[in-house]
Amino acid sequence: MQIELQEIAIRDLVADYENNDEQGVSAYSGKLDIRPPYQREFVYKEEQQKAVIQTISKGFPLNVMYWATREDGTFEVIDGQQRTMSICEYVGKNAEGGNFSVVFDDDKNPKTFNNLTGDKQKQILDYKLTIYKCTGTDSEKLDWFRTINIAGERLTDQELRNAVYAGPFTADAKKKFSKTGCVAYKLGNKLLNGNCIRQEYLETAIEWINNGDVSAYMSKHQKDSNADELWTYFKNVIDWVNLKFNKYRKEMKGVAWGKLYNKHKDDKLDANELEKKIAELMKDSDVQKKSGIYAYVLDGDEHHLGIRAFDDNTKREVYEKQNGICKICGKHFEIEQMEADHITPWKEGGRTIAENCQMLCRECNRRKSSK
Repeated sequence: MQIELQEIAIRDLVADYENNDEQGVSAYSGKLDIRPPYQREFVYKEEQQKAVIQTISKGFPLNVMYWATREDGTFEVIDGQQRTMSICEYVGKNAEGGNFSVVFDDDKNPKTFNNLTGDKQKQILDYKLTIYKCTGTDSEKLDWFRTINIAGERLTDQELRNAVYAGPFTADAKKKFSKTGCVAYKLGNKLLNGNCIRQEYLETAIEWINNGDVSAYMSKHQKDSNADELWTYFKNVIDWVNLKFNKYRKEMKGVAWGKLYNKHKDDKLDANELEKKIAELMKDSDVQKKSGIYAYVLDGDEHHLGIRAFDDNTKREVYEKQNGICKICGKHFEIEQMEADHITPWKEGGRTIAENCQMLCRECNRRKSSK
């Protein structure tokens, strides 16, 4: 991997600055992609933008910025997007003379860039920004980006992947999955956790379709002309959920629906029967993890449910009644060597109460549980 340290004057950075909702944000004579279409939106407040310009006007150093080199020789901002846009919005020729005004120490009246004196404009335009440019394989760049992603508005793992695997697939995927009001948000916001702007919807969809390996999927599809395969899959998952689990509950948000769809999409499932089971389990006080009910009604694995365990007081009460004798092997043990067990299993209607508790030695309890 090659990492090049370079100083770039602001006058060169802001050349041909363009900020277009559909086409993205570019500068550096069209060679720098500051914010690809539908990536995370600009988040700096005006006071933060002004602080960037005031720092430059005093000649103080800004933090180092990081660019990734693309295959065609252009660049994409990896770290420093907010600072770069602040500079371009103030100085850029296509920012209509600047979108905000700044108060400088030697003049208490706020001024746009066009209203500054010639020498003040030159001072800002001549200011040198420190840039690291990174060229290498996808895996090398991803490792490097993770290493340098240590300050400011930290990039998420998916934002880093978007930079490494930039291309037509990623651009189209971000359009579909990565903006409030996008089609994925409208379709799935009641079922997905996270923030689509921070690329969490996109990350979730790729995890689902590729069994958790996001980077491998993005690498394979990087040069695809669109993300239609991913979008069709995502839509199929959400449609399946709405069809099979037709009563919405807040516990459905954040369930790993893609994994359930992958395993059970071809099962013959009756939505009414599923709802009856879900309703009963929702009323069961022993079920501690209500969101796990949806996986349980499909595969019957009690581990999804977090069944309530016997508390320490119940364990002590039952232990004393048994005089420390294991109910199966008949040997005496200290309480620390024993475990609480449901006499009648939970799945057969047994409750987590003292009357349904017996204390077993660890070995006997393990043997009983494995049957």
